[in-house]
Amino acid sequence: MLNRLLRKLIPRTVVRQASDRPLVSVVLGSYNRDQLLRHAINSVRENAALIKHEIIVIDGGSTDGSLEWLLQQKDIITIVQHNHGEFCGKAIEKRSWGYFMNLGFKAAQGKYILMISDDCILLPNAIERGIAVFEEQLTLGKTVGGVAFYFRNWPGESDYYVQRTLGGKLMVNHGLFLREALEKVNWVDEDSYTFYKADGDLCLRLWQTGYEIIDAPGAIVEHYLDADESVRLENNVTLEQDKRTYATRWSRLALLSKLEANMGKITLKFEDPQRTAERYFSALF
Repeated sequence: MLNRLLRKLIPRTVVRQASDRPLVSVVLGSYNRDQLLRHAINSVRENAALIKHEIIVIDGGSTDGSLEWLLQQKDIITIVQHNHGEFCGKAIEKRSWGYFMNLGFKAAQGKYILMISDDCILLPNAIERGIAVFEEQLTLGKTVGGVAFYFRNWPGESDYYVQRTLGGKLMVNHGLFLREALEKVNWVDEDSYTFYKADGDLCLRLWQTGYEIIDAPGAIVEHYLDADESVRLENNVTLEQDKRTYATRWSRLALLSKLEANMGKITLKFEDPQRTAERYFSALF
């Protein structure tokens, strides 16, 4: 009787069926990267046209026009978390990369979360191939928490690769996570890392919890390497701080990696017949 009454009182449209949810949520953070961000979004749109998906961008309060552009895109969920400047006479508290990514990860509705950067583009069919690898392994009963996409820094590198971090464990620089796995390990560590190594820490906690991370050779990403020397110098200071934190937290694995020399890259040679990187990035020069 109560159930029949509730069905009359609550419109069916209020209850969202699981089948209505996106299969994949694409999550990326951005700040003042207008042209690169547009390229990244357009590559996602081309890649995921036949896949039920959502796009979530966490913007740090951009002032270069990218925020205004984002708000005009009706297929993008935009989360604004100002991370620079002042407000009401006080400096705005700067947040970590983990804080920003968790805003998007926790908001995501998809079974899978695709993590890429705003300076990346996806080669054709990357998302589809990554999901196919994930689905195949889950169907076989494997406990997989992440699928790493192969990438290179363009234009400086020729080979594509995925990386092994401390202990020889495969990690996701760009690629897919199982959302329920991220929730199980309590998302990204927001407090210990400023920008770098939080992704490696997340992947090691997935491994530690029993999830495996595998690679998807058919899923490929181009990462644009910023040639601005001042940006690199600033980032290097942050990188060294975060590396020390990472090595201290995972000291046993760090020692094991030194003894066994089991870190490094798994490389892949691939020629993109569509020359996607040149098509997207040539306008930046």
